[in-house]
Order: sequence, then C-alpha cells, then structure tokens
Amino acid sequence: MDIQALIESAEQGRFGTVHVIVGSERVFIDRAVSGLRRASVAQGDGWNEELFQGKGGSASRVIDAARTLPMLGGTRFVLVRGFHELADKELERLAEYVQAPVDSCCLVLTAEKADGRSKLMKLAKQKGYLVEAQPLKPAAMRGFAAREAARRDLRLEDAAAAALVDCVGTDVAALTDALERLSLYVGMKQPITLAAVEACVSRVRVESIWALVDAVSARDRRTALKAAGSLLDDREPPLRILAMLGRQLRLLGRARQALDEGASPDAAAAAAGAPPFKARELAFAARRMSIRELRRAFRILSEADIAQKGGKCPADIALEGAILELTRGD
Repeated sequence: MDIQALIESAEQGRFGTVHVIVGSERVFIDRAVSGLRRASVAQGDGWNEELFQGKGGSASRVIDAARTLPMLGGTRFVLVRGFHELADKELERLAEYVQAPVDSCCLVLTAEKADGRSKLMKLAKQKGYLVEAQPLKPAAMRGFAAREAARRDLRLEDAAAAALVDCVGTDVAALTDALERLSLYVGMKQPITLAAVEACVSRVRVESIWALVDAVSARDRRTALKAAGSLLDDREPPLRILAMLGRQLRLLGRARQALDEGASPDAAAAAAGAPPFKARELAFAARRMSIRELRRAFRILSEADIAQKGGKCPADIALEGAILELTRGD
C-alpha cells in the first residue's frame, strides 16, 4: 500500500493493527496519522491515545500501552514518532510485538528514515505494514494538485495546474497552502484559472526562475544574478533555488531533444512537461543550449549542491558561484 492509498483508507474509517510510515514528506505522514487516529479512536477520546518519542524511549512502555485494554471498549491508538531513534535493543523488543500485535490497538510508527536491514523493518515489509512517504516527483505534482483541488471541491484548470506547479515545484506543503489561498480568492464552486494563480500565488517567483533559466541559456551573467537575487529577496533558500533551476534545465533538455527530433515548440513543451504558455520561451532557450552544455550545467549544479549540503561554503556563495560558472563564456 502506498501513502495515498493509506490516507484514503484511513479517511474511509479503515485501519490496521500496525502501520510503519517512513519518509520525509511531512504532509503525507501527518495526514495518514490524523486519519488513522480518527478511524481508530473517537475524536477527543484521550483515554485511549498515547504518544511516544523514539529518542530515549522505551519499547516496554510502548508495548504496555498497546496491550492495555481500551477504556469503554473500542480501540487504542498508540503513536511513536521518530521510532528509528530508539536504541537497538528497544527496536528488537518492538519487533517482537510487531510479530504478534494485539487486535485492540492501532500502533503507528513514523520516521524520516530507518535502517531497512533491521528486524523491525524487515518484518514490517514482510507483513505489509510498511508505507513510504516520499516527496512527489515533478511529473506527479500536477495530478496531485488536481486531486488536492478536488478534495476542496474546486476545479483546477490545466493551465492553472501547470503554473501552480511551476511556482511551488515539488513542495507539497507550499502547494496545499497555495490551494487554500486560491480557494478563498476564487470563491466556492468557482474554477481556479491561470489568471487566479498569477494573481494570488507569487508570479514573481515563477517569472524569476524562468528569467534565471533564460539568462543562463543566454550566458547573461548580470540578468542571471539579478533573477537569483529576486528569488533570495523572496526568501527562497539557495538550495531550493538550485533545485528549481535544475528542474527547469531538465525541462530545457527534454525540449531540446524533442526539437532536435522535429517537434514544434508546442509539442516540445508538452514533451518536456512544461506549461503551454511557456512553449515559445522554452523553445527559444532550448535552442541556445546544446546537450553537451546542458550536461555541463547539471554537473555544475551537482557540485554546488554538494558544496552547500557538505557545508564547504555558505549556501548563498555556492549559489552565486554556480551561476557565475553557468554563465561563463567558452
């Protein structure tokens, strides 16, 4: 079962005796946990709920909580956040419980990452308890945006979905926040149009990243630095700017390949997964960068990413260095 299926199942009132949720996408984890809590115990039924933290925690206390009979019948809900931080011997004890859980408790274990070689994780995978909550890939974001809009009884037009994903990238929390603001902006039962996204969600951010890509493809150092500065002024983290730039350059690469195969600008934009209203701009930029130059650009971005994450230099300096290198003439 994937995380979306688990969320849907929990929202329909179904739950299991054990759920092990591992991943870095907090929005999905929080939704799954909330859904399982509502499904297993009545709202506000604090007597049958217990929360534990993995760090410095005790498996014995978790197991005792899970095996305690529910008050007034029903089910108990026991949540362990960051279970991977439990000591090895505690994880071993928890694995023993997972081998034979009780029917009167919904035990939920969450962690950003966990050792797949541990007995607990192997058991969770074997028994079908393991669910991964990983960030969505860019190609999946538009479908997710449409589903999120439908959850709010809103209709998201295709061009609006493309522009929205262009703006927030793969940031699920930012997308849900943007949809919340858009729902208030357009009103109940009204469609979310491209104009609404441009007016309500930061168009500056969308235009700045496209301006940055265009400047990089043209080797226009001054404009590229200005566009990056605009994004920084908009409080975008340097690491995220690099990620957005990498994403747009991948679009450029797919468009360039399609153009080389004889596709029209509109068809190349569709093949790249770019919004239709950016077709001409994308085609123009793609023609200015060869596949060899795009490979070089990805190498530069990768090195800057490693430099930032490794703490070899300040994030903003690494970003500036990458832009300077990207716009360097041969």
